[in-house]
Amino acid sequence: MTNTSPLFSSVELGPYTLKNRIVMPPLTRSRSTQPDNIPNDLMASYYAQRASAGFMVTEGTQIEPRGQGYAWTPGIYSPAQIEGWKKVTQAVHAKGGIIFGQLWHVGRVSHTSLQPNQARPIAPSAITATNVKVFIETGPGEGALADPSEPRALSTEEVGELVAMYAIAARNALEAGFDGVELHCANGYLVNQFISEHSNTRNDQYGGSLANRLRFLQEVVSAVSEVVGADRLGVRFAPLFASTDETRVYLGLVESDPHHTYIEAIKVLEQAGIAYLSIAEADWDNAPDLPEPFYQAVRAEFSGRIIYAGKYTVQKSVDILSKGYGDLFAFGRPFIANPDLPERIANHWPLNEVDATTMYGGTDIGYSDYPYYQK
Repeated sequence: MTNTSPLFSSVELGPYTLKNRIVMPPLTRSRSTQPDNIPNDLMASYYAQRASAGFMVTEGTQIEPRGQGYAWTPGIYSPAQIEGWKKVTQAVHAKGGIIFGQLWHVGRVSHTSLQPNQARPIAPSAITATNVKVFIETGPGEGALADPSEPRALSTEEVGELVAMYAIAARNALEAGFDGVELHCANGYLVNQFISEHSNTRNDQYGGSLANRLRFLQEVVSAVSEVVGADRLGVRFAPLFASTDETRVYLGLVESDPHHTYIEAIKVLEQAGIAYLSIAEADWDNAPDLPEPFYQAVRAEFSGRIIYAGKYTVQKSVDILSKGYGDLFAFGRPFIANPDLPERIANHWPLNEVDATTMYGGTDIGYSDYPYYQK
């Protein structure tokens, strides 16, 4: 039986002392109130149920209307959305939890039906996303997977405007009561689209060399740090070293040299002095672990806290912690199905199984009705 006690040592994260090293990661659940994608009481109860996590990050939250790639996901750009998120943060804080809001822009991973005025999605370059699906509304409370629409390329001026939008969203997150923010720079979404050689063929200062492709990341991190403080900022990457033919609603891009690309990106974060780096590993069935030299290089280059996620088991978490590669460990599906996950891990109690059919959209069923362990 795995000795789980190392996962229950306290750890500093920026200005916060976390009660354990178990993280509830960003998990899209598509339960916001329609129209207008407003967080609600149901979401507040769901997050509050899981506040025994050492640290929580909200589902991806679009920073502007064009940032949406899936039906019914919440935003953080309108006054009503900010008020809705206040319910969530207050409910979590009442339970002694610490919660960051994840700031999200999907860029090209969207569909005209989700865009204002049915416009084309925006992207670094006019290259359509492949090997991923978006989720669109087909009727009230009804939806279906669809292929992303062809995007249009952003002008240089528009890229600067997007940097400012991230800063505004960060200010909104503070107003909503979040303890900090995480930038979603993973899974082939907007920031990742700028970084990737596959989705960025720009010829201005945001394209071409890797240094140029990392410029948008650097500018967004800098702008958001000025609002929330670098010590209350995290960044999420998904450095894929392999891919899959599975139909996915999110995935990412495999660079020709992923090790070099992401270590250079991590150097940008180290220079900015952010609180943590969250790394989402490949999570399809039989996906490979990250290469050992990559784990080693990430730790060597980044002095903040490191969170690992992606089908992590308790055993793998303890192993990575013992090697010193990671500090905190995120459990996605187990947290969906087990609101009391830390207690179950501590006591070696069995876990509820997740119901995949109620993952996205719907009611409290498969959301806030999963039972606590009954002794």
